[in-house]
Amino acid sequence: MPSPPLDRSTIWAYQDGEPGALYYRRYAHPNGEAAEAALGALDGGRALLFPSGAGATTALVLGLLEPGKTIALAEGAYYGTAVLFRSLERWGVRFVEFDQTGPPPDGVDLVWIEAPSNPLLTMPDFEVAAAHPAPVVCDSTAATPIFLRPLERGCDFVLHSATKYLGGHHDVLLGAVVCGKDDDYERLREFRGRSGIVAGPDDAWLLLRSLETLEVRVRRQAETARDLADRLRAHPAVETVRYPDLGAMLSFDVHGGADAARRVETSVSRIVNATSLGGTTSVLETRSRWEGDRVPPGLVRLSVGLEDVDELWDDLSRALG
Repeated sequence: MPSPPLDRSTIWAYQDGEPGALYYRRYAHPNGEAAEAALGALDGGRALLFPSGAGATTALVLGLLEPGKTIALAEGAYYGTAVLFRSLERWGVRFVEFDQTGPPPDGVDLVWIEAPSNPLLTMPDFEVAAAHPAPVVCDSTAATPIFLRPLERGCDFVLHSATKYLGGHHDVLLGAVVCGKDDDYERLREFRGRSGIVAGPDDAWLLLRSLETLEVRVRRQAETARDLADRLRAHPAVETVRYPDLGAMLSFDVHGGADAARRVETSVSRIVNATSLGGTTSVLETRSRWEGDRVPPGLVRLSVGLEDVDELWDDLSRALG
C-alpha cells in the first residue's frame, strides 16, 4: 500500500466548532498515525513515534516513573541508555545494572532488557524477565519485529531506535515505543503531547516507505551477517566473534587490541567507517572510543548492509591482513 501524501500541516480546522481527531501536530498528524499503525501491526501492539530513540527512552521513563523509582538495566545494553539514565538521576530516577541472561533484581520498578544487546550481542531470558512483577521494556532495535516480537514473550513495551533497521537507509531519525496495554498507550500518548517529544511528518513518511521493504532487507542482511560471522571465526587475526544468529549486527575482537582494531576500521574501503547501524550500506567502527573499558579494547562492531557478501569479505579480510 503506498504511503499517504506528505502533510506538513501544523493545524487542522475544527469541525462544527470543536477539535476533531486532528487539530494540532503536537498531538497527532496523518503521516505519524499511518506509520504508527503499520509499526504497531508488525509488533502486535499500539505504537507511538518519537523524534529519536533517546527521545522514546526519555518519554518512556519520565512518562511512567516517579522520583524514587529504580530501573534494572541489562548490562552491556546500548551505552547511550545508561548515559541517559545517569542524566535522569537528578530527577530522582535511579538505575542498577544486571545480567540479562538471568533474573532481574528484586525491588525494582522497571526492567529494561535488550535483544540482542549492543555491541556484546547477549540475549535476555524472556521468561524470567516476564515473571518479575515490574513492567518490562525490551529494546528490540537490532532484532526488528521480523525476527522478534517481545510483546509475545511477556514484555509490556517494545522500544526501537527506528533510525536503525526500521528506517534502514541512514536518512531517518526516529524512535518508537510499542505498548501492549491500552492504558499504557494512552498514558504515554498524553505525556508525549504534553512534553512535546514529538516526531515530525517527514521522518514518519520515510519510515512508512522503509517498512514496505523491511522484511526483504533484514532477511538478506541477516543471511550475509551469518556468513561473515562464520568466515571471521576462521580468520587468524580475530579472537572472538559475537553473533546471536538473528539480525544483521555482529561484533568481533581483533588480536592486538585497540591499535589493531583501529587499523581495521581505517583500512576498509567498501564498508563505511562510521557510527550507527541498520542501513543498506555496511558500516563498521571500533566501540572503545565511545564506551571505554565497558567493551574489549579490540572490539569492532559491524552492521551488515545489502552489498554482495564476497565483496564485503574481500574488504574485511584485506583490512584484517
